[in-house]
Amino acid sequence: MSLAKVFTRAQLGVHAPLVEVEVHLCGGLPAFQLVGLPEAAVRESKERVRSALINLGFDFPQRRITVNLAPADLPKEGGRYDLAIAIGILAASKQIPDDLLSQWEFIGELALSGELRRVTGVLPVAVGCQENKRKLCLPKYNQDEALLISALQIAPVENLLQVCHLLCGQLPLFTPRAVTNEEVSHSPTLDLADVKGQFQARRALEIAAAGGHHLLMSGSPGSGKSMLAARLASLLPELTEVERIESAAVYSVAGIDSGAICAGIRPFRAPHHTASAVSLVGGGSYPQPGEISLAHNGVLFLDEVVEFPRKVLEVLREPLEAGSIHISRASQKISFPACFQLVAAMNPCPCGYAEDASGRCRCSPDQVKRYQAKLSGPLLDRIDLHIQVNPVPAEDLLSIAKMTAAENSAQVASRVNLSVQLQIDRQSCRNAHLQGTQLQTVCFLDRQLRELLVDAATKLQLSARACTRVLKVSRSIADLASSEQIQRKHLLEALSYRRQESSGY
Repeated sequence: MSLAKVFTRAQLGVHAPLVEVEVHLCGGLPAFQLVGLPEAAVRESKERVRSALINLGFDFPQRRITVNLAPADLPKEGGRYDLAIAIGILAASKQIPDDLLSQWEFIGELALSGELRRVTGVLPVAVGCQENKRKLCLPKYNQDEALLISALQIAPVENLLQVCHLLCGQLPLFTPRAVTNEEVSHSPTLDLADVKGQFQARRALEIAAAGGHHLLMSGSPGSGKSMLAARLASLLPELTEVERIESAAVYSVAGIDSGAICAGIRPFRAPHHTASAVSLVGGGSYPQPGEISLAHNGVLFLDEVVEFPRKVLEVLREPLEAGSIHISRASQKISFPACFQLVAAMNPCPCGYAEDASGRCRCSPDQVKRYQAKLSGPLLDRIDLHIQVNPVPAEDLLSIAKMTAAENSAQVASRVNLSVQLQIDRQSCRNAHLQGTQLQTVCFLDRQLRELLVDAATKLQLSARACTRVLKVSRSIADLASSEQIQRKHLLEALSYRRQESSGY
């Protein structure tokens, strides 16, 4: 009788719970039994493992093989357990030594030839492996994700034979060089200097970037809303090490390349308005992250936001407040991070020209009202900055292009970075995330400013949430001006970004 134990990890949201693969060989008719709540893809690993061992020249035991994936009540899915099962069979049959197995965790899907294929969710595995002070053996194609955990010892391998050489001491453990920013291929960064005119919109974009505030832009077609939103990412500071791991973990679970994330570039997601609620917030039979989680620590841009079905937009309300999304299924409950910055753009009416000075709009007041009502009050209440983007006349546009050199992204980003660093040093978070007593302390108002805010809240019919968001925006404006206290001009500017909400655009 022979018994071997190998460690691997399952996938549960952005977490990777430990799984013990116990392999038992005993006498009797040849059989291969896999237990421990395996799904179909896991049960099929029997054939992949059998073929891989035979094709690499190993003996497949002609005995009764029982493989237990513990804990038994945790659902197992995918081909990620192939490598651990194969190593367990080889160790139980004494074809490789088992004295080092307790120091390692193994993950990878086997091809019939014994080659290792890429699997999803490697970064959460690396995090859990590091917490348990073990080394990680993984497919070579997943090594870039694991390199984010700098203290983790990893062995990226191409096939099962290399794993066996590693455990036999014939293959040295090595840590590949981390991928640098210059080596990551991504589309060229869009520059704010491309935007001509739109000084109020540029100012609102800078404030949104500085404080992490949500932004809604309304204007006629071609006024530059999408162009502005696409350049927000160029103003944001690079991801910190913790943020890189958080965001890359979501991409790893979703099976999406995270090279740009690993290089510090904040995610920018722009789903089409035909997206479903599940694709936006995540879900499915085996829950996967949605667009709001893929935009974690970055920007979610909803162009033509009123064209999204209302029930799809309403699912954003809780994540905007909580910074996470909880998906409940009969068998499991999974949480995904969703701390994103929402930027939305819309036309003011069905034809798009209700706010155009040309008077081209032919929509009735009822049509305009119904169109704008697609955005509910509770959702609007959660958006910090509301601005109207007016089109720049062709004559002025050409004049500006010839005579005025607009600030580029680097110049604006330098101010944003200074403001963000000030916020982190002062309160350890962005202004948009201030809460409780910290909010009262950081956004302190003297008696005159409090009276001004109360009067404005009454006239503009602002809710308590809206008043709180006005305070946060005021603090961001003050930080951009390097002011220790919120001044009257800062508060008035913040209030100016809520006027459209009360007037119904």
